[in-house]
Amino acid sequence: MQSRRPAIVTDFARYLRTETVGGMVLLGATAIALIWANSPFSGSYTGLRDLHVGPASLHLDLSVGDWAKDGLLAVFFFVAGLELKRELVVGELSKFKAAILPVIAAVGGMVVPALVAVGVAWGQPGVERAWAIPVATDIAFALGVLAITASGLPSSLRVFLLSLAVVDDLGAILLIAILFTSKFDLLAALGALALMALYAYLQHKRVRTAWLYVPIAVATWALVHAAGVHATIAGVALGLLTRVRKDPREKHSPAVRLEHRLQPYSAGFAVPVFALFAAGVPVGGDALGRLFTDRIALGVMAGLVFGKVVGIVGSAALAVWLKAAVWPSGAGPRDVLAVGMLGGVGFTVSLLIADLALDGAAAEQAKAAVLLASLTASLFAAVLLVRRSRVHQADNEAP
Repeated sequence: MQSRRPAIVTDFARYLRTETVGGMVLLGATAIALIWANSPFSGSYTGLRDLHVGPASLHLDLSVGDWAKDGLLAVFFFVAGLELKRELVVGELSKFKAAILPVIAAVGGMVVPALVAVGVAWGQPGVERAWAIPVATDIAFALGVLAITASGLPSSLRVFLLSLAVVDDLGAILLIAILFTSKFDLLAALGALALMALYAYLQHKRVRTAWLYVPIAVATWALVHAAGVHATIAGVALGLLTRVRKDPREKHSPAVRLEHRLQPYSAGFAVPVFALFAAGVPVGGDALGRLFTDRIALGVMAGLVFGKVVGIVGSAALAVWLKAAVWPSGAGPRDVLAVGMLGGVGFTVSLLIADLALDGAAAEQAKAAVLLASLTASLFAAVLLVRRSRVHQADNEAP
């Protein structure tokens, strides 16, 4: 008699299927944004994006675009924080030998693109913050492309990419916190820390009621925003404070339950709505041509398309050569090259950093560069992944 499959599986199959759908919704939202912003109705797009709503007395009189960037993305980062905590405590990143290769690859995949961007755009106004734009990898798009094109590849490569993307997200979150805190309100920050401590205490005491956690989460977000730190930090902080080890009488831990419940809303609503208001950049006329004369835009594109894959594959190969790590099970350097190309799909977090790092036309140029580079990297990766998938399928079918 076969045992029943658990409601929340521990392998990556269901997660990847969800990310495929989320990636498609994200792509659709991006297409709508580009068409809308470059249509005769572009005025209604910018008008809606720049419309201010919210209580001014609480310093929350934000534009619709800012609510998507600061508010909805906090949900995305909360889910990312849950995933990171789970991987660190009970998942792939909890085992040093299994974790070290994607960690090293993720660090290389952040450092090299930053150096490439600085090298290309050196001396340009804004480069002191814009160098961070190409360091991020988009989990939803990257895993979506992998799921669609690489059915024949070893599952270890999926684990490698997911672990790399989780570490990459953590690095991007730290950069946002360090680089883009323009003002700092100590009292608001202390209030946020007190609420985070209360959240952790309630987790420790096994309190499960949402009537406590939701107000705490909202108030923490508001205080982090008031403190001058980018409000998405509240999301990842609360995610990291969520309990991931289940008790004997629990079917699933709070982190797994929350991730299972919120991930569809994050991938199917929060991130696409952010993309809708972030990806609407002008591409008509000579806008595309200016991308290849703007050195910051060139630095972003070079960092994502070339710097990412060089950093990921180069650092991974160096770690293996030094015998500090091993290639993923059943895979080799060519497979990691194909997966590493997906690191150039920056999108969500890269668009966020572009908005934070630059203003006005410079931000629009940088975001257009992110979109073009992400598309280029995903197409190159898809070709490589299909080829490697066929090679592995042929090897498996050989007598």
